[in-house]
Amino acid sequence: MTVTAATSAAAATTDKVALGRQSLAQNFDTFLTLLTTQMKNQDPTAPLDSNQFTAQLVQMTGVEQQLAGNDLLKQLVANSGTSIASAVDLIGKQVRADSADAKLSGGKAQWSYHLDADTNNLTLTVLDAKGATVDVIAPSAADSKAGDHTLTWDGRNLAGQLAPDGVYTVKLTTKDSSGAPVATGQLYVEGPVTGVEQSGGQTLITINGAKVPLSQVTSVTQAATATTTGSSANSNSSTTNPADQTSAAAA
Repeated sequence: MTVTAATSAAAATTDKVALGRQSLAQNFDTFLTLLTTQMKNQDPTAPLDSNQFTAQLVQMTGVEQQLAGNDLLKQLVANSGTSIASAVDLIGKQVRADSADAKLSGGKAQWSYHLDADTNNLTLTVLDAKGATVDVIAPSAADSKAGDHTLTWDGRNLAGQLAPDGVYTVKLTTKDSSGAPVATGQLYVEGPVTGVEQSGGQTLITINGAKVPLSQVTSVTQAATATTTGSSANSNSSTTNPADQTSAAAA
């Protein structure tokens, strides 16, 4: 991670906020202890004046508001810099991000994957949101070679039924000649950014209907203004090598 003046300042601010909140929390605990002790030991013949008691409750409420305010300030500091404001500029641009998720819509979901080396035992498993296996796909020999490939899924499960629309995950498994698992691939999504949102303290962008953390973006390019596509044969599950597409277009 590269440390810049901006990140150093943000870290320093965050540290100050954390120390301030800790100090307020300690004072808050001390205040409650003193108030409880005072009420337990008050003179029955001259009880604590109600106005003083009300004033102390107001002070306690003020301390709680300060604690909440510091939490909000900490969140605002965390959201500064490379946050949702800067991520908005990505809308409409072509983005590649490390992710195994894609949205099934209208009977189509699409993933991309990269193989570091040729493999004879490649399996792509489609999982639902609960981690259950929905479909298992064995790509062709051409789509099992080293390089970038695209997987298009028609949404049919193992029983041949159309799965409901939603976000699905693909698991890539490769094996060597002995059948042992080999980590030689990487899944990613690629497409135009259609939305940006802040959730759980991190900025999420929407690619192909699925939400991906901004930190997982690996490349950004200007989206093409127009594309021309030819007809192709439909299949239940297919993979396409981008390099082959380029060669066919040139021919």
